[in-house]
Amino acid sequence: MTDSRPSRRLRQGRASLAISFFVQGAIFALLVTRIPALQDRYGISDGLLPLFLAAVPILAGVGSVGTEHLVKRMRPGLVLRVVQPIVSLALLSAGSGTTVWQLAVALAVFGLTVGALDASMNMLGVSLQRAYGRSIMLGFHGAYSLGGIAGASLAWVGAHWDLPLPTLYAPLVAILVPAPLIAGRWYVDHSAQQAGPAEPAQSDGPSVGMRALLPLCLVMAFAYIGDSTVSNWSAKYLEDVLHSSEQLATVPYNVYMVTTLLGRSFGDLGVRRFGAVTVVRAGALLAGGGFAVVATAPGAWAGMAGFTLLGLGLCVLVPQTFAAAGRLFPGASDAAVARLNIFNYVGFLIGSPLVGALGGAWNYRAAMLVPMALVLMTIRYARSFSPVPAGYGDGHERPRTVDVG
Repeated sequence: MTDSRPSRRLRQGRASLAISFFVQGAIFALLVTRIPALQDRYGISDGLLPLFLAAVPILAGVGSVGTEHLVKRMRPGLVLRVVQPIVSLALLSAGSGTTVWQLAVALAVFGLTVGALDASMNMLGVSLQRAYGRSIMLGFHGAYSLGGIAGASLAWVGAHWDLPLPTLYAPLVAILVPAPLIAGRWYVDHSAQQAGPAEPAQSDGPSVGMRALLPLCLVMAFAYIGDSTVSNWSAKYLEDVLHSSEQLATVPYNVYMVTTLLGRSFGDLGVRRFGAVTVVRAGALLAGGGFAVVATAPGAWAGMAGFTLLGLGLCVLVPQTFAAAGRLFPGASDAAVARLNIFNYVGFLIGSPLVGALGGAWNYRAAMLVPMALVLMTIRYARSFSPVPAGYGDGHERPRTVDVG
């Protein structure tokens, strides 16, 4: 009888990668929650600010494309170990400069490296899940959500005590730079191990057909359109449309983050029990229902119930989309993940302006129905999340599990 438990090496790789997801969540939250402070520090006008904010996801998409080619020459674990400290230092640079050009350079470096970071982290997650033979991808994104909550909380402390950005960022970056460097010693590049130590992973592997990948790309974009709607418009919606107090308007995003963490913490169990297709369909239905509740809410508390449903529904879509790409292209999962990751930024770029334009031209209640419709379209593509019957052929399949993603 063979022992189905993962090896100590795999367990160490899982823990070390979770640390990197946590660090990335904290860093990103420390940037986006202190945008008003950055605007004040550099004297950036309201008209110019959107250009700076749009540049980050655009450059992140470029970084993700570059990573697809980079991992043909070096392993994703090495890419991650190099770029994650740079992302942290770029955050510190953004908060420490004195002129607009310094901020522009810092945000450009941040965007390019965060694209490489997101791509390489998810490449490692997909290959490690393959080695485990069961769903663990939601747990990594749960660590990201936990890092986001921690980073947002630290940013709140900095704002509450009126700390200058360098004072807030410097001690945190001093911790966050060495953490992934140390944890990176235990990263597991499973596909690279199979290829051999002198052979770059997937260098001559099968190509990625965009026609087959397109349904997953659409799901990724729809999920991030929904996510960016919550992050950018939840406070304004509660205060302006549902007439809540200013203090209460800050609650929905926090509730959304907490329910996202809860959903991802237990989501892998759901995938193992019911399968990825069922979990994705249920997540899309919950998210669609959440948007419907928000759009029709008679008051602030009903609106917050809608944002709660949104967190529980949207949280499963992105991790399962990455996992499905790995199943769809088992011989070229790194390239598939890198291309899929671009649509993370596409959704982020589209979501907030789309809702803002519709809300201004029509009304914000009706605007919420658009991301609702897009998220519900995920149900149409749910069959793309079905496990590939042949498995991965790596000796780690477990026939009794529903998902060997």
